[in-house]
Amino acid sequence: MSDLQQQDRSASFAQGLKLIQQLGGADRPAVLDLFESIGEAEFGEQCVGFIYGDVYHRPGLPLPERQLVTVAALTALGYAGSQLQFHAKAALNVGCTRRQLIEAVIHVSSFAGFPATLNALGALKAAFAGLPEEEPAPAEEVADVPWAGIEDRYERGLAAMRAVDGEAGEKVAAGLRDIAPDLAAYIVEFTFGEIYTRPHLSLRHREIVTIAACVALGTALPQLKVHIHGLLNVGGTEQEAVETVLHLAFYCGFPAALNAIAAAREVFAQR
Repeated sequence: MSDLQQQDRSASFAQGLKLIQQLGGADRPAVLDLFESIGEAEFGEQCVGFIYGDVYHRPGLPLPERQLVTVAALTALGYAGSQLQFHAKAALNVGCTRRQLIEAVIHVSSFAGFPATLNALGALKAAFAGLPEEEPAPAEEVADVPWAGIEDRYERGLAAMRAVDGEAGEKVAAGLRDIAPDLAAYIVEFTFGEIYTRPHLSLRHREIVTIAACVALGTALPQLKVHIHGLLNVGGTEQEAVETVLHLAFYCGFPAALNAIAAAREVFAQR
């Protein structure tokens, strides 16, 4: 390795160490101790430098949103409780609220299932234990949303689905009516009528969370494409979609990220 490469690596590690200290609230991150304990201290520093020193500092996705993305993906993965606790606390340390984290996990229930959500809520409860109580949030103003004032759950869900997915969502529901009309109704009534219309997360944040969950699942490319469209429909950007996927390469794996980027390319070309 050249002196210049070593300097770059050292600078990335220093920047990454500073950030992970901010996220975790500890001078010595436990992950470095873990790698050192198995004789891989250098690899641990490489990970901190690359992930936290380089990737986390990319433009296009602010730090609080990167933590929402990470929490959503770890929820969908379903096997990373310790890491979920760490990133839940990290999210609080960079300005997310408990309510936002809970909403992100609840939102993922429609995509990764209720067992994953229940496990994640248990991890959040453990992460919040012993922390000071948050100040009560001010009463939210009633947003000017397409479903405002709609009492019927199905009609409310249709309004939310149209706002997010446009005709694509209706086509999905219509395509189920000949074989499983009740499944179409469940998607409209529950996912959109109950989940998407909850407060505390904007539609843009909900679509970023949904993209994260679909990337993590690795088996939902058609749905991922629909929700990349959805993110763009509600004011998100192509850069936000790409940054969400790149960020998750280090949590969900490069194959999942490659597949998701290919899906994003198709969506961008269609628009």
